[in-house]
Amino acid sequence: MYSTSLAQWHALINEATVDAHIKLSEELESYLVFLLMRFTDNTEIAQSVLALDFLNAVRPESKDNSGQLQAVGDKCLLLAGLFPGRAERKQVRISYFIHLGQSAYGNLSQVSRQSVASLFYDLSQTFVPLTDVLLTLRTLQGDYALTPLQAEELWSDTQSSAARRALPGDDLPVSAGYDRKRH
Repeated sequence: MYSTSLAQWHALINEATVDAHIKLSEELESYLVFLLMRFTDNTEIAQSVLALDFLNAVRPESKDNSGQLQAVGDKCLLLAGLFPGRAERKQVRISYFIHLGQSAYGNLSQVSRQSVASLFYDLSQTFVPLTDVLLTLRTLQGDYALTPLQAEELWSDTQSSAARRALPGDDLPVSAGYDRKRH
């Protein structure tokens, strides 16, 4: 059963990466496959308050901050890529999960053993493409991953290729070149 699930997730991720025109390292692809396997039966993904979990994990007195940071990064990746509708229900943008997840993996890369620090650094740096793979996986399964508004916001905030493909028409949204930090 385990090898069957592994093979199915691996095949789905391969198909999504090809469709999204994203090349992942074998290490990142494997991480994504095992992440999906771990959370297949986990229905409590949206039960925690991720910002509080993150803040608790980065406190100096935190005991298992590595496990907490990884859980925050993993949940953010799944929420941004597989459950983007949760952002709307929580009244945040999808990029909120992306930025929080990048921070969690980035912090984790700094406190991890050297042998795994590079993996978490890579997860932090490729968070948007990983999200794009998961969003593409949804569309391959026949689901609309993003509403037009979500696609425009995600494109504007992160230049997500999946968000760009989800935008109607050939024109980029007006806000794609808008720099909110300067205005």
